[in-house]
Amino acid sequence: MKIAFIGGGNMGEAMLSAVLGKHLATIQSVIASDSSPERRQYLTSKYGIAVIDDNRKTVAGADVIVLAIKPQNLAEVMAELNGLLGPEQLVLSIIAGVRLDTICQGLGHRAVVRAMPNTPAQIGQGMTVWTATEEVSEQQNEWAGSILSVMGHEIAVSSEDQIDMATAISGSGPAYLFLFVEALVNAAVQLGLSHDMAQELVLTTVLGSGHLIEESGIEPAELRRMVTSPGGTTAEALREFEQGEFSELLTRAVRAAYERAKQLGS
Repeated sequence: MKIAFIGGGNMGEAMLSAVLGKHLATIQSVIASDSSPERRQYLTSKYGIAVIDDNRKTVAGADVIVLAIKPQNLAEVMAELNGLLGPEQLVLSIIAGVRLDTICQGLGHRAVVRAMPNTPAQIGQGMTVWTATEEVSEQQNEWAGSILSVMGHEIAVSSEDQIDMATAISGSGPAYLFLFVEALVNAAVQLGLSHDMAQELVLTTVLGSGHLIEESGIEPAELRRMVTSPGGTTAEALREFEQGEFSELLTRAVRAAYERAKQLGS
């Protein structure tokens, strides 16, 4: 499989690194393009791949073309590539908020996958939700799944509305968790713990709890009940969460992210 990367942002580089690191493609079968000379030199030096400044030459002969550019640069890139791609070439877009119809019309090409990875993909622990146009072949669907899976987990869905939903959950979700961790560390410091100790306690607790959910097979609600003794410290803390309408606040935040995702794609 020959893969061409258009753009070399953080997520594009994460995919590039995973594709090469998991031996899904060889250095010789990967090519990239970037408008920045410094970025081209960096990618070539770090990964040993060919990186050029000509998008049209980059996509020639590629089985999969990964669009990893910024949304504001998309119109220019699509104008360059319009009419150049054949049905045997798959376009895999990881551009946030850009819908399939926009890409298909801009490229004059119908074999397109839209994917929404999240930031843990940068360390191979990501969650990517993706969907494809009807023109994407079985082989091309397999290519997309294999490329996205090297960054962590992947789920194929049937509609773009589910991509917008996933954007509000797994796409933006890491930021929700980062905020919670930040707040819990600050609370620990206010109690009198050092920042280093507070951060170690919080991170270890968050990571361990996540693994417990995954490995125990027990629903989070049941695990919460198991750790909450009536009249105990956990019950007292959870009562404060309930009085502050924590669950309702989180639901409103997710809904706001979902509505914004739909606006960006319109």
